[in-house]
Amino acid sequence: MMKFFLHTESYAAVFFALLLLPGACTIKYGLKDVSIPADIKTVKINYIENRARYINPQLSPRLTDRLRQKVVGQTRLTQVNNDNADWEISGFITDYSFSTSAISNQQVANNRLTVSVHVTLINRKMDDVKDYDVSRSFEFKGNQSLQQAENALGDEMIRTLTDEIFNKLFSNW
Repeated sequence: MMKFFLHTESYAAVFFALLLLPGACTIKYGLKDVSIPADIKTVKINYIENRARYINPQLSPRLTDRLRQKVVGQTRLTQVNNDNADWEISGFITDYSFSTSAISNQQVANNRLTVSVHVTLINRKMDDVKDYDVSRSFEFKGNQSLQQAENALGDEMIRTLTDEIFNKLFSNW
């Protein structure tokens, strides 16, 4: 009987230690200077053009602004507006389309808005050019118009696309 009690006590001690362990050993991940060579100090982020067939007039300026804020805020790079930047980032929206994604009782239940962006990173220090493509889909209810969906999904679209672009550029994903 005593042996069982000790095992229960031991399990309880291990259990409480495990509960405390994650708080005591938290590893914080930051995106500062991720995958940026030491000799890269400046970046120029060009306006992201909208070359899709359907043009959402708010998407390009908001995406460009959010990407600039994220790069400056989460890296050690200094943004410049001249052609002497160590890195130059440019891009354009290649697709902005919607389609039906679910039908229920012969009615549209859900639609999908798909946004794709092509991004180019020019590394002037290494005389190198890399191209990346990012595409994300956003679901919305079938009874919403495209304009209603754009208004409802706008912030999520900008945030998600910016994060995807940033990860492609700076995290080698």
